[in-house]
Amino acid sequence: MHDDKRPLRDYAARHFGWQCSDDGRVATITLNRPEKKNPLTFESYAELRDLFRALVYASDVRCVVIQGAGGNFCSGGDVFEIIEPLTRMAAPQLLQFTRMTGDLVKAIKRAPQPVVAAIDGICAGAGAMVALAADLRLGTPRAKTAYLFTRVGLAGADMGACGLLPRVIGQGRATELLMSGRSMSAEEGAAWGFFNALHAPEALLPAAQAMARQLADGPWFAHTITKTMLNQEWAMGIEEMIESEAQAQALCMLTQDFKRAFDAFAAKQAPRFEGH
Repeated sequence: MHDDKRPLRDYAARHFGWQCSDDGRVATITLNRPEKKNPLTFESYAELRDLFRALVYASDVRCVVIQGAGGNFCSGGDVFEIIEPLTRMAAPQLLQFTRMTGDLVKAIKRAPQPVVAAIDGICAGAGAMVALAADLRLGTPRAKTAYLFTRVGLAGADMGACGLLPRVIGQGRATELLMSGRSMSAEEGAAWGFFNALHAPEALLPAAQAMARQLADGPWFAHTITKTMLNQEWAMGIEEMIESEAQAQALCMLTQDFKRAFDAFAAKQAPRFEGH
């Protein structure tokens, strides 16, 4: 079969920062408009969507960290570059836009790489959805996460929020946040399972990159299967779940990582995973 994978370590981002570790395994995306708390634009939405779609074919990147610059994660869609133009669009253009924003969430979910969101300060609107789409979330005590769509007269049903948020924090809590538009504090987010852990602001990125490195150096192919099954099993009954996982695990047992792990255990050594 033709190998259609290619390295993305040297990808030249136009609307956000992109930096990879020396071996290319850990990539860090930085939303870098700190003067406005890193809002998204039409262009950054589209480029992020296209990048996460391209990550399906990356030969080097095994884990992605996404953060914001200047002490905030992302304030959502830029008020004057997105919100104001939307008020003048007709229905077909509005639907094209809302489908594009949802495509970003789908692309993050479909990318095989685990995605770790490092969330400091403001995390609102579309930014909160990018964080929710990530597989793991680390925050700081000053993180404030808000699904504030109702604050601009819209439904809380945006970019998959009504499906994703209840699965992470529970139906009742999600209903309150999506209808009130209030901020979820860092303490609430940690207690409710939104955050995997909280760190001091200066320790946030190192912690996120350390987690990403651990995942990238682990049984990477197996991690991609775990992510796939976590996403697929939402709509399955118990029979389908068990059978799907039986097939997935049997596939992982064919990898050299599985044999390496056994050989290392037998030799009383730490396994060295290669991801295939």
